[in-house]
Amino acid sequence: MWDLRLPAGLFFLGLGLILTVYGLLVPAQAALVPDVNVNLYCGAAMGVFGLIMLLMAWRRSS
Repeated sequence: MWDLRLPAGLFFLGLGLILTVYGLLVPAQAALVPDVNVNLYCGAAMGVFGLIMLLMAWRRSS
């Protein structure tokens, strides 16, 4: 049976990596709070969530 956590984990991990790299390379754009790099923090959170989803899928398959 196909576990749906695997594609979701890959999606969030990929999107998190893209946002994290973008947040590191591009300076923070004008936002409501100019000192917070939202792309960096949201990308890191999505990457961690994606890793958790992949670990859950891996543990279920073994």
